[in-house]
Amino acid sequence: MPDSKAAPDKDKPAGQAYRRVLLKISGEALMGSGEFGLDPDTVNRVATEVAAVNRLGIEVCLVIGGGNIFRGVAGAAQGMQRASADYMGMLATVINALAMQNALEQASIPTRVLSAIPMATVCEPYIRRRAIRHLEKGRIVIFAAGTGNPFFTTDTAAALRASEMGCDALLKGTKVDGVYSADPTRNPDAQRYDRLTYLEVLSRDLKVMDATAISLARESHIPIVVFSISQSGAFADVMAGNGRFTVISD
Repeated sequence: MPDSKAAPDKDKPAGQAYRRVLLKISGEALMGSGEFGLDPDTVNRVATEVAAVNRLGIEVCLVIGGGNIFRGVAGAAQGMQRASADYMGMLATVINALAMQNALEQASIPTRVLSAIPMATVCEPYIRRRAIRHLEKGRIVIFAAGTGNPFFTTDTAAALRASEMGCDALLKGTKVDGVYSADPTRNPDAQRYDRLTYLEVLSRDLKVMDATAISLARESHIPIVVFSISQSGAFADVMAGNGRFTVISD
């Protein structure tokens, strides 16, 4: 088996390259064509993608943003205290996590939501050893409420949890099929990258994840794989080394 911290080998099937991965998706990815909230069809489609990878024998955990319901930065920009706005954003991620848990369990995939902000009535508190045990038993684990602290994004939470879980890769599901030099929906001349180093992402200020998340992934030697979650079957394809994606590594 290859070094679990190496960038994925495109010539080998997923089972030989990945044992455990973390998928980070934005809350906006669950809106579908709506302007806010959750689109049930989109949630079910993403759940189907995750279930397909889980059935390959790969341990999968998720972090879902809350921007489709409330974004702390936007609230702070409107005059709300930043810490209060961020806590509201963390609660939004719990709503998304519960929606994804429901969709996965309807697909017969056992799933646990672990929240960094304890709320025992609806989910389990985040305990590292408990989360690892769930993964070892083949359950999907969804990490909710970010890091549990204001001023940290869900991207940073994803890098933190991937490090704590010993994940082989951090997958970032976006609306585009990799990392570009600029927003390709606004700039048709934007350059697409197949591979980048962590330092290149930081020095070029590429807006794939915030700098704290990139730095943490770099320290933990966890490759970041950026792909389009909006394309059907893309998650499983990336796990097999197929399709279009960008790898960020050493």
